[in-house]
Amino acid sequence: MNEHEDAVFSAGVARRDVGAAESARAGRSWWDANADEYQADHGDFLGDARFVWGPEGLDEQDAGLLGDVTGRAVLEIGAGAAQCSRSLLARGASPVALDLSYRQLQHSRRIDLGHAVAVPAVQADAGALPFGDSVFDLAFSAYGALPFSPDGAGIMREVYRVLKPGGRWVFSLTHPVRWAFPDDPGPRGLTVRSSYFDTTPYVETDDEGQATYVEHHRTLGMRVREVAGAGFRLVDIVEPEWPEELAQVWGGWSPTRGRLIPGTAIFVCVKDGAPGGA
Repeated sequence: MNEHEDAVFSAGVARRDVGAAESARAGRSWWDANADEYQADHGDFLGDARFVWGPEGLDEQDAGLLGDVTGRAVLEIGAGAAQCSRSLLARGASPVALDLSYRQLQHSRRIDLGHAVAVPAVQADAGALPFGDSVFDLAFSAYGALPFSPDGAGIMREVYRVLKPGGRWVFSLTHPVRWAFPDDPGPRGLTVRSSYFDTTPYVETDDEGQATYVEHHRTLGMRVREVAGAGFRLVDIVEPEWPEELAQVWGGWSPTRGRLIPGTAIFVCVKDGAPGGA
């Protein structure tokens, strides 16, 4: 899952419009620079071959949101070190892991070598998937790609294109309501500070004002319209509850907040009709 961690920044934070090229450049460079720390900090929770949908620890083997994966061609978008794909490989699927960050995919290769497995990996932008039409049975993203692109609708259309008829597209991201609250795991993070309806991107900048990290917020309704506009049928929106036994803090996710407000939204979609309007 691709949520930004606490860090020290030399220049500052801004809320401003950011285009696709600047977002992609910032995302690639940030994850290349921070992949080592991310995997070191969260490797125990993520495992080497575990499929969790978010910091609440909802496991796909329990949730079954993708359905039966045996023998299915599966695309993971924003794969990181491909822990989820590796889990599906062990369950009989044929996954392909895609990520914009070369360093994250190097970690995928490192884990593969340690387990004598091989998850096919591709470095590419989710907005321009390097695959033909109707080649995958399933596609998913666990906190990958969508929050870092200004063109979520374009990603949805690309996923629709590469899925076979009847294919399922499942993705998780920060619950949209969380954008109204400070990204603080303590009591301060329970008080609304911003407008939920303000979709101006969150941008961290260097000394020259260039974006080094970017996240894009969309309301729940906007995400639903992206799904429907691409031609998908929305089957479900899952909002995992915080487990009583889970004590960990991950960025702004924590027991304090997780037991009161949702932290993750999982969209379950099916390709079973003609594409709608953009």
